[in-house]
Amino acid sequence: MVIVKHNTEIEMTGTSDFDLAKTFECGQCFRWNVDKHSVNAGDELTYIGVAHERAVKLRQRGNKVFITCSQEDFESIWRNYFDLDRDYAAIRKHLCVDDYMQQTTDFGKGIRLLRQEKWEALCSFIISQNNNIPRIKNIIDTLCQIFGDSLRFENNEYHTFPSVTRLASLNTSDLAPLRCGYRADYIIKAAKAIANDEINLDEIAVITPDKARTALKILHGVGDKVADCVMLFGFHMLDAFPVDVWMKRAVANHYGPDFDPEIFSPYSGIAQQYIFHYMRNG
Repeated sequence: MVIVKHNTEIEMTGTSDFDLAKTFECGQCFRWNVDKHSVNAGDELTYIGVAHERAVKLRQRGNKVFITCSQEDFESIWRNYFDLDRDYAAIRKHLCVDDYMQQTTDFGKGIRLLRQEKWEALCSFIISQNNNIPRIKNIIDTLCQIFGDSLRFENNEYHTFPSVTRLASLNTSDLAPLRCGYRADYIIKAAKAIANDEINLDEIAVITPDKARTALKILHGVGDKVADCVMLFGFHMLDAFPVDVWMKRAVANHYGPDFDPEIFSPYSGIAQQYIFHYMRNG
């Protein structure tokens, strides 16, 4: 990948394994949307998202991706956030253990796992329980609009993800505008547990996956699936393998009851994203 600095953008060339639509629409994140304020020409695709208390725009034209940010922010935030130094082509080759994985990796080529903020990942996947992606995104957008901090970017207003401290100061009734049902109680209890130092996400992120899963499940409303999502998308534990109804169906259809995600190690979580994306769209 070749990186070139322009006036307001960083250009990344040779990004054959960075497809914006696949990365932002594969179910791993909920705060990236097609830019409604841009007029795209030809084959250009533009997304705007908020992470690390910054709004940022990415546009894609062929095998080039342009990101609107400073050189400093690119190097200190976005290069790591988009996992740009990892060789996903080599990972796809490693994961092709059978014809089915050849299909899923071919279909999902371009997905990159984002290094999301730990608290945002935990809160987002608590909200995701028994929910569909459009509704999850709507709930999170409302949460950020009401309780996040305002940001100005290209003459439009965006909002940061609310901090643990902000949400820990609330009661369940304060989340009524989100219309997130029983999940409101889970959100508030998780925020209070972290704010009161009953659980430390930074410490959990560096222990073994089994211990991390156990520690996360102490939180009210966090089971195996949510814990594994937090481990994969918030802690970047690449062997975490979240299983929902789509994954259960894929595993049953192609691998049977004796399936062990270890066959994809050390990239079981990336394999999960290829399979999940393929099942939902293929």
